[in-house]
Amino acid sequence: MKNIFYSLIALFFYVNAFGISNDSTEVPVRTKVYHVNRGVVGAITAAGLFSDYFAIGRIKNKPALDSAEIADLNTGIINPIDRWALNQNPANYKKYATISDYAQIPIILLPGLLAFNKNISKDWFDILLMYAEGHTITFTFYNYSPLGPTFENKYRPATYYTQLPLIDRESGNNRNSFYSGHTASCAYSTFFMAKVWCDYHPDMGAEKYLWYTAAAVPPIAMGYLRVRALAHFPSDDAVGFMLGAAVGIIIPEFHKLRTKNISLGLLTSPDETGLSIRWALTPHEPAAVRNLAPGSM
Repeated sequence: MKNIFYSLIALFFYVNAFGISNDSTEVPVRTKVYHVNRGVVGAITAAGLFSDYFAIGRIKNKPALDSAEIADLNTGIINPIDRWALNQNPANYKKYATISDYAQIPIILLPGLLAFNKNISKDWFDILLMYAEGHTITFTFYNYSPLGPTFENKYRPATYYTQLPLIDRESGNNRNSFYSGHTASCAYSTFFMAKVWCDYHPDMGAEKYLWYTAAAVPPIAMGYLRVRALAHFPSDDAVGFMLGAAVGIIIPEFHKLRTKNISLGLLTSPDETGLSIRWALTPHEPAAVRNLAPGSM
């Protein structure tokens, strides 16, 4: 969490210093790709970071495993794919853990390269706010959803290695294998980057699939490092990958929806009274109107 927070701060100054170009001669693809309510997005981000601060401490300070739990560990219940994580040389697992922690930072900063595109740089502040919002949602989902370690207590691979000191195996943090927050964070970053680039270049055709393929490489590499660090099983990384990638695509897509094109009104007639919802699909299309009578609500 601390690494991600500092990375977002660094990204802010990085884009601010290098991402603005006032002498652009490139014709923008669209006047405005995303609609970002800065006050709402800022409030969501601040509230999420505040709540995540307390969640991280609770997750990392789970009760230590007792001797009975260690004695009851059964590798036979581990599926064949995940069993790979239990057949490694554990001698350098702390080295891989350190590498994965530091490798996360440049991956989070990677979307800052978008600022060098002249079309995108003019909207850099809104995109940065949107990026921070998505990271906060990714953190919050990890910290509070039923899939995350607040509710799950799956043992990390390190717990099963009898070659490791007992104190390392008994750590309460070893209850946090499911799912990989590192992988989720990296997948969010790279898929957000690919999604934004494709949204600003809608005519790129099949080339967009190359962008999404490239976006998969860093989180897959991160997942590999986390397995080597004895921190996660492959399935933990797979779930983190899918969730992070989904948020990275959904958040920009959500901001393409213009909420100002939705209006509510009261419908009255001699026969009924109800709610009228008017939704203009695009600024150039006629509005779709749906009338909801009280009996249908």
